[in-house]
This record gives sequence, C-alpha cells and structure tokens, in this order.
Amino acid sequence: MPVHNGERYVGAAIDAIRSQTFTDFELIISDNASTDRTREICESHAAADNRITVVRSATNAGAAANFEKVFALARGEYFKWAAHDDLIAPEWLSRCVEVLDEDPTTVLCQTGVLEIDEDGRVVREIRPELPSVASTDPITRFADLVLIDHVCLDVFGLIRSRALRETPRLAGYIASDRVLLAELGLQGRFRQVPDRLFSVRDHAQRSVRALPFHKRARWFDSKVRSTRVFPHWRFYKEYFVLVHRVCPRPSERWRCYGTLCRWPWTNMNWARLVSDLLIAVWPEASGRLERSRRAVPAG
Repeated sequence: MPVHNGERYVGAAIDAIRSQTFTDFELIISDNASTDRTREICESHAAADNRITVVRSATNAGAAANFEKVFALARGEYFKWAAHDDLIAPEWLSRCVEVLDEDPTTVLCQTGVLEIDEDGRVVREIRPELPSVASTDPITRFADLVLIDHVCLDVFGLIRSRALRETPRLAGYIASDRVLLAELGLQGRFRQVPDRLFSVRDHAQRSVRALPFHKRARWFDSKVRSTRVFPHWRFYKEYFVLVHRVCPRPSERWRCYGTLCRWPWTNMNWARLVSDLLIAVWPEASGRLERSRRAVPAG
C-alpha cells in the first residue's frame, strides 16, 4: 500500500485488508513523507497485526517510486497494489488467489468493481471494459489493452509476482500504468471474478480529480520540473518499445505494430496527440481541455 497524506481513508483500507478470509498475506505500507496523521494510523495497525510492515520515506519521491518500493519489499508469489482510499470485500483475496492457483496462464485477476463516494456510498457499478483480455491469443489481449478507453483498474488486481518482475513496472511518466498493463497482457491472460468485491473510491483528492492530466507528471515523479511532458506521445512511444523488448517472434511483433498503427485513429487519439503539442505552446489550454473532457485520456 503506497500512501501519501491519506489519513481520511487509509484506516478503512487497512481494516478491509485485515478482514480478508484468506489470511496468509503480508501488508507492506510505504508512507511517502506524509505530513498528516497517516504514519500514526498505519503504525497503530502494525502494532496490532504482525502481518503489517510500515516503512517511511523522508522525502516525497513521487508515486512511481513509492509503488516500486512496496513491490521491492514484497516476498509473496502473488502481489497486489492496494490504494489507500479503495476497499476490498473480505472474499476478494481468496477468490483471486483461487483463480491464479487454478490457471497458470493467468497473470492477473480482478473482481467486479463498484464506484463509491467519499462516504462509502455506492455510486454505480463499473462494467467490464476489456472483453478479450482472457483470450489465449496475446495479440488479441494487447489490442484490448491499448485500443479500448479503459480506466486501468486492473493495475489494482492480484498479479503474479514473477510476471511483474519481468516488467519495468510503473515508471515516472504519466499513464505508465497503461503501458504496464499492456505488457502484462502480452505475458498472460487477465481474468475477472464477476462478483463486485472491489470498491474504487471517487473523491476530490483522488489523483485523477485533483490534477489535470497534463499536470500529473510530478505526481508520478517528484523530480520532474518541465511542464512540457507530451504524455500521449510518451506512452505511445513506450508501447512500441515494450513490443520490441517483449515479443521475440517477428510475426507477433509485427501484429502488435499493426495494432499500434491503429491507435491514433481509435477513440480520436490523434486529437490527444495534438493536445500535447497545443499545451506545450499554450499551457493554459490544459485546464480548458480537462474541463471539456472530464475523463482520463485513453492509452
């Protein structure tokens, strides 16, 4: 659980994990230099439960580094990033472990998803967005993950640690979670337990609400100073880089490249590439574009 200034919700998120019916787990909490009561809350839980370890950074290194820290410290066969403001039902872990145990071709398992508000009230069901990620064909899975406008909630699924170690994981650029999921999709299948056991909390301080898309670079990496980050161009390039690195057979590689050539013309992604250029020369355009869109851009 990577966290920064999460005092309002982190206690409930930890309680949900401690209440899992599958009890053989470790919870590693990395406090990214919080200035509120986050550390105190987390350490009180650690004192009551020896499965919990709390580590703390003296300075805020950004979300990507904090996500990487908890994975580097993890020892389990399976791994989950747990957001400090989301909740999982008591059966979430046992149901996902069961799927991964039964099917070695599956690299990631998630359950059905509910959206809740800041007070925990259910707002809506988030319907499955990726119909072909359970396919046995890696290029079909890859196409789903790069061409469909999805919200990347699978990054909070249960993942095989072995598969995750073979990736660069989350990097210090905007939307690197999209690139990570695309790479995992080339490694193996994604499966979903249909029961709605995962609740994602929408609130004003959530990263996708607090910052316009083009201004999230420092959330990923605190060392970023430039406002000219060209995020869509960056992760579009990274898709090509991962295909070259991951696909050993030329036939698979060229099928992936063919999929990527479709990307600019899908969901009007060409307009997002243009927006990067526009914002680079007119930074004030970022807020106007965000207000007109009010959605996380596609990857």
